Amino acid sequence: MAVNVLIVDNSEAVRSVLRGAISEEFHVVAEAGDGEEAIEIAQTAEVDVVVMDIVMPGVDGIEATATIKELHPDAKIIFCTSVTQQERMEPAIEAGADGYVTKPFENSTIQNAIHDVIS
Repeated sequence: MAVNVLIVDNSEAVRSVLRGAISEEFHVVAEAGDGEEAIEIAQTAEVDVVVMDIVMPGVDGIEATATIKELHPDAKIIFCTSVTQQERMEPAIEAGADGYVTKPFENSTIQNAIHDVIS
């Protein structure tokens, strides 16, 4: 079974690194540069896992997570955040986060995080 992953981060460089790591084992269905774009994609795409930044302009990762969870209750959300943003994890978990990894990360770290939430 293919696992469809949506990557959401306002940094093209981070999305590129995530795409490289995730596509080694999973299907990257789409990428979004902010929460609003992620919600638009989630309205039409089959999404199993979302790798989501927290701090983004406009609709942030926490708000986007709550909306995506309404659209796809079974979708798993993994926050990919910098160490300095860890204090925002409590609201993220309340919004529906299933896990998180901190930046910078190794490819295996993000792959293992996805395995953890889908198993």
